Formats: sequence, C-alpha cells, structure tokens
Amino acid sequence: MAEFKYNDELTENLKGHYEEVLKGIGEDPKREGLLKTPERVAKAMQFLTKGYDQDADEIIKQAIFHEEYSEMVIVKDIELYSLCEHHMLPFFGKAHVAYIPNGKIVGLSKIPRVVDTYARRLQVQERLTIEIRDCIQRTLDPKGVAVVIEAEHMCMQMRGVQKQNSSTTSSAFTGLFMSNDSTRKEFINLVQAKLH
Repeated sequence: MAEFKYNDELTENLKGHYEEVLKGIGEDPKREGLLKTPERVAKAMQFLTKGYDQDADEIIKQAIFHEEYSEMVIVKDIELYSLCEHHMLPFFGKAHVAYIPNGKIVGLSKIPRVVDTYARRLQVQERLTIEIRDCIQRTLDPKGVAVVIEAEHMCMQMRGVQKQNSSTTSSAFTGLFMSNDSTRKEFINLVQAKLH
C-alpha cells in the first residue's frame, strides 16, 4: 500500500485551529509537551479521514474477474477504525462481508479496502454498513450482499452514558440474503464459527 501523503497547506491550516482549541480548553500550546501537538493532530486527522480522497467503486473495479463460482464468499473479522461524526471520537470493531457471485468475483483484498475507505470518513455505524453493502452490490452486481459490523463507540464509553462494555451490531442485506432465510442463517453461522 502506498505511503500516505500529507497536504502541507491543510496541515498548517488545521494546526492553527488546534492551537486555538488548546487555548480554549485552558492549555498553553507553548508548553513543551504541547509544542508539536497541533501539527500532530492536524496530520492525524488527515490520515483518519483519508477515505474522502478514495473511490471505493474504483477499488473494486481494479480487480474484477469473471468466474462461474456461485457459492457464498465471506471475508470476516475485518478490523475497522472510524470517527463518530457526532463527537469525532473513535469507534472500532470488525466488519463481516459476504456476497454471492453472479459471474464475477473480486480480489479478496479489495473488500477490506472498501471497508477502510468508508470507515476513514466521519461516520455513523449504520451508514457505514449500508455504504459497504451498496458499493459491492453496485460494482459486482452479485446475487446478494451481506454486511455485519460489530463496534465499540468511545462516545458511549468515555462520555455520555459511560457504558464501557457496550457494543453495537448493525447489518445490511441485499438479494438472496434478504429473500432467503437459510442463506442469511448460513452467513450468520459462518461469521460466528471459529474455522481457523
């Protein structure tokens, strides 16, 4: 994967804003431990939101292959890290993605890249789930897509209700995963199974 390139002009612009944030909360941006913090945070925010500069559809289209395979394909336990758009605090967890090919398959590494592209934007878990599903449905035109995300949200654990052991599960389905109970159950069973 190519090394991430920071935008120097954006870094400088964000840096000034973060200096003001530090002052606003009562800190001294000239204090030794904080001297480089505004620049570090400016760069971190660019990296954590790099999905805005990526096209998930194009990622899939780079590795589509014609195959007659027609059984379920699952990529599970895909690590994801995102920022909640309401508080800009992290949420993180795992995505499980499946599709049933309809004459086309995709290189397996592209599915985690699609997850990452949408996760590296300000998000809510529900929309993230749907965006991943819709991208795969749109680009591969499979017989069905299933996405389940399990995540922990720092906005619930560090602030607000402060429930440290809570997690959120969201799901989205198309095609056979919606219309066929046994297909959906097979997906859920395979996601829960420890096969390795």
